[in-house]
Amino acid sequence: MTTESTSVPSSPGPWPTAGQAFGLASLAPRRGTSGRLAVPRRRRTRTRSGAAALVAVDALAVLAAAAALSTAHHDLRLVLPVLALVLLLDGHAGLYRPAAHVRALDELPSLASRAGFAWCSAAAAVAAYSPALAIGPLRLCAAYAVHVAVACLVRAALLGRRRRIARAHPRSALVIGGTGAARRFAAAAVQHPEYGMRPVGIVGVPEQGGASRSTGEAGLPVLTTTEEIHRAVIQNAVCDAVFLDEEPGLVTLFQQYGCTTWKVGGPQQQGPMGAHMWGHAWHRLVPLDERRGRVAKRVLDVLIAAPALAVALPVLLLCALAVRLSDGPGVLFRQERVGQHGHLFTLLKFRTLRPSDDTESATRWNVAGDRRMSAAGNFLRKSSLDELPQLWNVLRGDMSLVGPRPERPYFVAQFSKIHTGYADRHRMPVGLTGLAQVHGLRGDTSIEDRCRFDNHYIDHWSLWQDVCILVRTAAGLVRPTGS
Repeated sequence: MTTESTSVPSSPGPWPTAGQAFGLASLAPRRGTSGRLAVPRRRRTRTRSGAAALVAVDALAVLAAAAALSTAHHDLRLVLPVLALVLLLDGHAGLYRPAAHVRALDELPSLASRAGFAWCSAAAAVAAYSPALAIGPLRLCAAYAVHVAVACLVRAALLGRRRRIARAHPRSALVIGGTGAARRFAAAAVQHPEYGMRPVGIVGVPEQGGASRSTGEAGLPVLTTTEEIHRAVIQNAVCDAVFLDEEPGLVTLFQQYGCTTWKVGGPQQQGPMGAHMWGHAWHRLVPLDERRGRVAKRVLDVLIAAPALAVALPVLLLCALAVRLSDGPGVLFRQERVGQHGHLFTLLKFRTLRPSDDTESATRWNVAGDRRMSAAGNFLRKSSLDELPQLWNVLRGDMSLVGPRPERPYFVAQFSKIHTGYADRHRMPVGLTGLAQVHGLRGDTSIEDRCRFDNHYIDHWSLWQDVCILVRTAAGLVRPTGS
């Protein structure tokens, strides 16, 4: 282990980080017998029904616009492309998850621009495919105007009803941040029920000089442990978590509980004027599992791992034979590792060293240079061929091709106490390779540096970056450095 990996613990921020006070348990909150988190069903049902209603509004607007065209032009070959584009564009823009106080006029520019693009694109494509379905400029403008008018009017009615319901039945919320700022935000939410939010507690560390157990201006308790957070979420049916200062570990924790997470302040994002809470600009923190490309990432894993495993089968057999001849029975090495959200799985590797016992296997940091390692094992480690069986872990869904490298539970617990943000690496599926590895951070290298690279990868993830990392990993195989 390097000097950096055993350095003095970093000083905590305004409240404990996930890797310090909240520990590894915060990565995997309590689950029911079905394996899902124990969160109120009403919260998920209300969110889904609201989004479904807004999707229905867009569908109604497209059908109304199509009906405004003459009978000869009322054809599914035009309506379906327009509908598909509208749903895709509006969903991409987050228009099916508006804030509680957003009004239809705030969203009109976004709705109108996307509807215009959908109609123009679909009309051009359909006309190129079948000139008989070509629409003239006047008819196209009329259909577009009807679409925007219907979408705006019906959406205004739905959002107005939504605001009335939110005022009459506010959603329970926890405010996360420094105690003083959290009290002020909570007081504003209580004084303005039209925003549909009812703070029930503050998550954070009291300010210096304050009592260790204080209450907010509205009599709100200050929660400082995961047990208190868990109890508050369940007992109060908490629906929202509002972050005055973003803490990745806590964001992940609340998202696993099924809460909608919001960030107040920070870098301003373009959005509706009404997306605020009494002048506090905010935006929704989208869970990693909901981000665009989640399905594409899994598809990429399967499309690459399956043929790679088939192509590498002769190499796998040769490696297995070499291990069997040099080290005896037990070709595959199975070890418990920590995956996404702290869940444990069994990682597969070719055996390159036979540890003296299970304790050594679970707690010894690095075995490079161990004299017990055979020539075959040394070659497999330096060439990274011992990692090939993990392609099966990728196909099983235990891992991804690209992501933070999985570690043993013993070291995850140790590093989470020492390095701020280490536990936040588990927000995403672990990987066969990662951004840290392509920068040479493998084997006995700085844990702090690896942690920083892994969290940067998660915060700026894109499918193209996965492809780039895979290409760099393949190129790096010609420069074996060991693992």
